[in-house]
Amino acid sequence: MPATSGRDVGLLLLRVTIGVIMFGHGTQKLFGWFGGGGLDATAASFGRLGYPAARVCAVVAGLTEALGGAGLALGFLTPLAGAAILGTMINAMAAVWHGSLYGSDGIEYEVLLAMTGASLALTGPGRYSIDDYLGGLREPRWPVGAAAIVLGLVLAAVVLIIRG
Repeated sequence: MPATSGRDVGLLLLRVTIGVIMFGHGTQKLFGWFGGGGLDATAASFGRLGYPAARVCAVVAGLTEALGGAGLALGFLTPLAGAAILGTMINAMAAVWHGSLYGSDGIEYEVLLAMTGASLALTGPGRYSIDDYLGGLREPRWPVGAAAIVLGLVLAAVVLIIRG
């Protein structure tokens, strides 16, 4: 077994932190956990933001955040989990952006989460992950990560087109 590297520990800390944050956001939307409003409140909010079939969109967003977050935290299907976070945060940015990156109406938090998801899709999860244990996605080799990012971007665009 190779020696522990700072890279592997750093990726573990980053994955778990972002994964837990995103899992929490998803379960707030779906179940009202961690002080969230639950599905009814999330669907109402999505309706006010102009999403058609707001309840369906709320479920998709909640599941994407919860499952993407769990995937990142565990290092499981990391390229897809990172791309899920990227796509969800692109939609969050589009929904709340009022022209400012910083400030009370800024989107710097969403940008940070989106770019962390994309970065983890490209770097892979590191040694302390289910992907590493299974072997198939130990190092996603950047084409796999890039393909996952393209998928996340395309799906984000589809949702934005549906929203109008």
